[in-house]
Amino acid sequence: MRFSSIFLLTLIALPSVAQDPLLSAVGNYALNRPGVVMIRTEYTANVYVNSMKMDDRAFNNLLDSIQRLDHGGGVMPEQKLDMVLREMSSRPERYFKTTFDYIKQPEQITASGSGFFVTGNGYVATNCHLIERDESFIRRQFILTAFRQISEASIAALENAWATRFTEQQRSLLYNTYASVYSRLFSMILYDVKRNIYVVYRSDSGDRRSDTVKKLARVVVQGQPMPGKDIAILKIQVPAEMPMLTLAPAELPQVGQELYVYGYPGPVTNNDFVSAESAIEPTLTTGIISAIKKSVGGWPLIQMDANINHGSSGGPVCNDKGEVIGLTTFGSLENTGGLAAGLNFAVPVSILDEYLDSAGIKPVPSAITRLFADALGFYEAHQYRNALHLFERVGRLNPQYPGINTYIADCTREIDGKGDRLGPIERLLIIFIFIGLLIAAIGAWWVRYRRTWLR
Repeated sequence: MRFSSIFLLTLIALPSVAQDPLLSAVGNYALNRPGVVMIRTEYTANVYVNSMKMDDRAFNNLLDSIQRLDHGGGVMPEQKLDMVLREMSSRPERYFKTTFDYIKQPEQITASGSGFFVTGNGYVATNCHLIERDESFIRRQFILTAFRQISEASIAALENAWATRFTEQQRSLLYNTYASVYSRLFSMILYDVKRNIYVVYRSDSGDRRSDTVKKLARVVVQGQPMPGKDIAILKIQVPAEMPMLTLAPAELPQVGQELYVYGYPGPVTNNDFVSAESAIEPTLTTGIISAIKKSVGGWPLIQMDANINHGSSGGPVCNDKGEVIGLTTFGSLENTGGLAAGLNFAVPVSILDEYLDSAGIKPVPSAITRLFADALGFYEAHQYRNALHLFERVGRLNPQYPGINTYIADCTREIDGKGDRLGPIERLLIIFIFIGLLIAAIGAWWVRYRRTWLR
């Protein structure tokens, strides 16, 4: 009885591997990666543009004048083409005329950024400026997009009509010509402007493959783009409990503290050499808190040296416990207009808390997120049987939990292939059981010996 009591007390005192409060960069990414999402705001509109035509009479006069210059035939065809394009560029109003017809050009522009689940039932935090753009900015983007497409079509039509292929320099000259024509002579009108906001996230489909899920979102509450409180809370319908990130206490972090920043930087997401399937994998950058500043509105900002880029906005900034301490929001500009490296800012989690409270949203860690965190703890400690048990429970709660089938397959392979590596708890249990059995055997032998001796 005394041995059993000591044995039980010893087991109770043993720490759990899943309760270690500090995470490595690898552990931080493994824990938070499933809950990071991409935000896509898609604007659609019909752009109506005046149809233009070339003034045949003026153009023929131009060709005749160039022909008269070439009495001896010493001007090459390429040189004649350059002369035609330069003249058209210098006086576009002479060679291009408007008509009463309009071209209808359907257009779509997309703004993308980052966000993360703050609850298991589909609430997502991000930046307000990703979903709320200035009307003049939207109009300008639509006009630029329509101009590029119409100009490409016009240049292709000229190449077909003239049976030639323009050089890059000639195409650039024509672009400038059309830019002058459309800005001075033609009008562009926008109709039926619509906005749809989507949350895009990974979904496990088995066999170590992942699909991309795109869900229409509604705005629950939002602030104002910088210099306002640049926060927005979205809601999507989800088929099961989702992975979420845990929010840190509202206190400001300390300068020098290590941090981990998640997001979808544009230069990676839009890179031609990166596969489209892997675009949904979030990028992790690390750094430290460089300073605590104040915004022009008087509320705090977190300055950090972790690298970010366009597309990173709205992504979570986490501490070494994996908790969210802020949202990546804006960077600093160089004199050249580019982003200054390592001089970036995040809105602290206390500002996010304000909007969650106003919407009545309580970001309590979901059961599935806690299970997954415990499973990761056992997985990192090579206790694959314990990890497999918890990963399978996660898979039953949400079969599409990002990456869950990969973890289940890895644990199964480790158990079947090499045998489970025992962790410290299991090793101590085996030692205690062995000692207990040994003591019991010795005790049984001693009892039998005493009985035999007493006889």
